[in-house]
Amino acid sequence: MRQFGKIFKFEFKYYLKNKVFISVTIFLVLLIAGVMFFPRVMNVVKSDENGDNEPKKKSVMLVKAEQSEQSDMVLEAFVNSFADYDVQLTEEETDAVKDKIISGEAECAFVVTGATSYTYYVDNLSIYDSKTEVADEALKSVYQMNAIVESGITMEGAQEIMGVQIEGTTEKLGVDQMQNYWYTYIMIFALYMVILLYGQMVATNVASEKSSRAMELLITSAKPVSMMFGKVIASCLAGLIQLVAVFGSAFLFFNVNKSYWADNMIVGSIFDMPPSLLGFMLIFFVLGFFIYAFLYGAIGSTVSKLEDINTSVMPITMLFIIAFMVVMFSFASGTVDTVLMKVCSFIPFTSSMAMFTRIAMSTVPWYEIVASIVILIGSVVGVGVVSAKIYRVGVLLYGTTPKIGSVIKAVRKG
Repeated sequence: MRQFGKIFKFEFKYYLKNKVFISVTIFLVLLIAGVMFFPRVMNVVKSDENGDNEPKKKSVMLVKAEQSEQSDMVLEAFVNSFADYDVQLTEEETDAVKDKIISGEAECAFVVTGATSYTYYVDNLSIYDSKTEVADEALKSVYQMNAIVESGITMEGAQEIMGVQIEGTTEKLGVDQMQNYWYTYIMIFALYMVILLYGQMVATNVASEKSSRAMELLITSAKPVSMMFGKVIASCLAGLIQLVAVFGSAFLFFNVNKSYWADNMIVGSIFDMPPSLLGFMLIFFVLGFFIYAFLYGAIGSTVSKLEDINTSVMPITMLFIIAFMVVMFSFASGTVDTVLMKVCSFIPFTSSMAMFTRIAMSTVPWYEIVASIVILIGSVVGVGVVSAKIYRVGVLLYGTTPKIGSVIKAVRKG
C-alpha cells in the first residue's frame, strides 16, 4: 500500500504540474465563461444601442390583399401570427412594395393574390426563413373562417369554432427521453474525449519511462500492480479534477446568468440533472475510464519506440470507437432497448456507455444495473492485474517489441 501511495502521489503531481494540463483546463474554463456570459453581454450591447428606456424597433412587414374584401381579415391574421413584426397594410403597387424592400424600409411583404394564394417578397432569403409556413397557416384560418360564414354561421360562431382549444395531458410512466437527452449526450462525449486523451497520455508516459534506466530498478523493487494502479488512478483523478473544474465553473456561471438563459430550455435542462442519474454517471464514467486506461498502459509498456505508440494502441482505440458508435446510433434513433444494446450493457468494454444510456433513456430493471456494475468492477480489477503483469514484462524489454507468446508466458508465470 505504501508503494501504491508513493507512485500515486508522484504521478498525480506530474499531472498537476504539467503545463499543458493546466493550460487546457484554464482555456476550457474561460471558454465556458464566455459562453455562459454571452447572453448578458449581448443584452448590455443591445441596451446601449437602443437606449435603456427605448423599446426595440420592430421590423416592418407589408401585407397587401388584392381582393379588398379580404383586407381586414388578412391583416388581423398576419398581426396575430407575426407578433415580432410591425405588420402594415398597404395598397401600393407591387413595384413600389418591391422598392421598399430593396431600400430597407420594409423587411418583407406578402401580396395575397387570392383566397388560397400569395406571393412572398424578400430581399435576401435566409435558409432559416420560415415565414411562409406561418403565412400558410394564417391564410388557411382566413379561408376556413370565410367558408364557415358562407355556410350560414355567424361571425361570432365561426370565431368560436376556429378558436377552440384542445387540452391534453401526458402521464409519464417511465423516463422522459427528451429531458434526459442532453445529460446522456454530454456524458458519452465526455467519456469519449477523456478516454482518448488520458488513455493516450498513460500509454505515452509508460513508453517514455522505458528510456530511463531508473525504471529497471523501480520495476524490480516495486510491485507491478501498485505501479499500474497508481498510474491509472492518478490519471483518472486528474481527469475528474479537470472535468469538475470545467463543469463546475459552467454550473456556477450558469447560475450567475440564469435569468438570461430562461428562454433556452436545452441549457436549463443540462443543469437540472437528477442526483440519481448524476451518481450513475460518475460510477460508469470512472469504471469505463479505468478499464481502458489499464489497456492503454499495458500496450504502452510493450512499445520499443515512442514513435510507435499511436500504431500500437490503434486496436484499443478502434475497439472504443466501435463501442461509441454502437451506442450513438442507438441513442440517436431513440430505441435504446434493442437486443444489441442489452448485450452491450453487460460487455465490460461497452457497458460504461451502453448501460448508462439505457438508464437515462429507458426503464432498466435494478438487477440488470447491479449485474452490469458488478461485471464492470470485476473486469476492471481483472484487466488491471493482467495489465500490471504485462507492464512488468514490457518495461524490462528494451530495443525489441515483446512477442504475444512471450508476454502470455510471462503473465502465466507471474
